[in-house]
Amino acid sequence: MSEVPLSRDPGKRSEPNRVLTAARQKLGWSRRRAAQELHRLGAARGLPELDSIEKTIYRHESGKAVCQDPLYIELYCAVYQATTQELFGAIEPAQVSPRPLSGVRSHKFIPAYIGPARVSELIERQSAVSAGAMFGLECHRVDVPNVHGKCALYMWPFGVAMFHLVEELELPNLASLAIWRRQTYARDLAWASGHLSEALSASLNASYVLSAYWVHAPSWQSHELDTALRIMCIPRILHERDSEMSGSSLDHAELVERSLLADGFEHGGIAAFGFKGISIGYASWSGVVYYPTAPRRALAEHEIVNVELATQSIWSYCEFINTQIEQGEDPQVADQYGWRFLRGTRSRLTNARPQETEYHKTMRMAILDTSGTPDRLSEAIDIIRETRER
Repeated sequence: MSEVPLSRDPGKRSEPNRVLTAARQKLGWSRRRAAQELHRLGAARGLPELDSIEKTIYRHESGKAVCQDPLYIELYCAVYQATTQELFGAIEPAQVSPRPLSGVRSHKFIPAYIGPARVSELIERQSAVSAGAMFGLECHRVDVPNVHGKCALYMWPFGVAMFHLVEELELPNLASLAIWRRQTYARDLAWASGHLSEALSASLNASYVLSAYWVHAPSWQSHELDTALRIMCIPRILHERDSEMSGSSLDHAELVERSLLADGFEHGGIAAFGFKGISIGYASWSGVVYYPTAPRRALAEHEIVNVELATQSIWSYCEFINTQIEQGEDPQVADQYGWRFLRGTRSRLTNARPQETEYHKTMRMAILDTSGTPDRLSEAIDIIRETRER
């Protein structure tokens, strides 16, 4: 029976396996009762006497020793009806402690398609509205109050309204980020929908929340940093699909976090857009993360924000068009925002500008490609053009 004692360094805190403890407590068992079950199943396969098993369970749960014995792992899974990934995060649990997440700014983009007429009405009802354009897309902007952070509402005349919510993060670890992200998405969607519905006296719903994280003071060690940023790009990887976001969900997410930080994390859906010695950047379907290691040479925060605002506004418009198609209808869009408008928008979003930096170009294409926006634009152009020419 193999155990891996944790460091005897008095300054290093052992990490208890709270998931293992929770699995036992969920059955209402004492350690003695769990030891009896393990002994019943494993005595014939070389498991020691009951007292020894009970002590081993304590050591595994408290973190005094890491369970790496294949027999114990098999028996735990059988008794608690769970997988090794659920109980240990990996077959060989890592001895890396999750680090506090600080020095991170969260940008949430919360769009809703409300139609050109309602956008015009919304602009008219706002005070202190400023006008501007991103990638040639005219839009209006106004600050709106939000108790969770700094928030602005952007309005495009082709029918999209989008909230941009900025929050400073101080969380215990990446596992907490994954839980916080999922919990606050529902909160923010409800708030955005309520704000628009009240402002326009109509029932309106925000579509989704997309996140971008600006890391300005990372807390991870150098050998963990790249993996940590990759996890931030797809934080959902840390928690289970149907998790209820309870304390046991956090415990499990922390186990997975420790395992990934120790072993590394790769995902085919992540596109890198950093430059060695200057920045680390990743984009995925789930969001974006960026750390400027050389801030005076790297991208500025507003550059990433502006690309996401333009990308998500057009993605939302194309989603509206796609929804009509899926309902068996020909897309109904204003003439000035038809296929020619979309064709011009596709060109402005996907083609490099003469003075655009390589850093900006790489970031722009990573965000566009992982969002699927170019393909959506092409499909929308073809469909609207086809229906107009009938």
